[in-house]
Amino acid sequence: MTAHLISLVLRTMLMYFTAFAVMRIMGKREIGELSIFDLVISIMIAEIAVFAIEDMERPLYDGFVPMITLLLIQIVIALLSLRSRSIRFLFDGKPSVIIQNGQINREEMKRQRYNLDDLMMQLRANNIDNVADVEFAVLETSGQLSVMSKSPEGSSRGSAEDRSVPQTSNSSVIPKIRYEEIPLSLIMDGKVQDYNLEQIGKTRFWLKNQIQARGVKDFKEIFFCSIDHQGKLYINLMQDK
Repeated sequence: MTAHLISLVLRTMLMYFTAFAVMRIMGKREIGELSIFDLVISIMIAEIAVFAIEDMERPLYDGFVPMITLLLIQIVIALLSLRSRSIRFLFDGKPSVIIQNGQINREEMKRQRYNLDDLMMQLRANNIDNVADVEFAVLETSGQLSVMSKSPEGSSRGSAEDRSVPQTSNSSVIPKIRYEEIPLSLIMDGKVQDYNLEQIGKTRFWLKNQIQARGVKDFKEIFFCSIDHQGKLYINLMQDK
């Protein structure tokens, strides 16, 4: 029993340092910055190490050989990626522009299976309180959202409406709303978020009047609508399929 325990401890330590060495050789990249290819390699190495530890009857080279093979594959593909942009795109993918000049690219979001909740969460993480204030938002291959805000001169602070929504002279002024969670979604995928309306003390009738004042007849015409802490509306219309 004691010999088995010592063997297990030594085996675990050996596989740990082997996996650690392999990961170090692969390169110094943060977990959140790993590409899909790097992530798959990392998971496989971890699984191989576990199998080698669990099965005491299996020789250690059954773990070493697959791990070294995966390391060599990763190094070869990394070197090829340095020489060829096409290979780099093949394994790492391409960044995707999600927002450009305050406009949400709905089709690109669908292609990337990236939903509005993910977008709003990452915008909040970048201290963005209004989609209209975004010059570019790029979804990186690691899944992180890189955001570039508009310059103060081109910012939409004084005009909250999306540039794609026509302005009308009878647009009513929205009173300032004090709410800490910004931006607050009012319409997502053509569906009104009633709970959020209740949070700001407004009704569907009020929201209907606001969108009609901007030339939008029905909630279903809107892909996304939000309101910030100053009571400014952002509206992005459905795009043609």
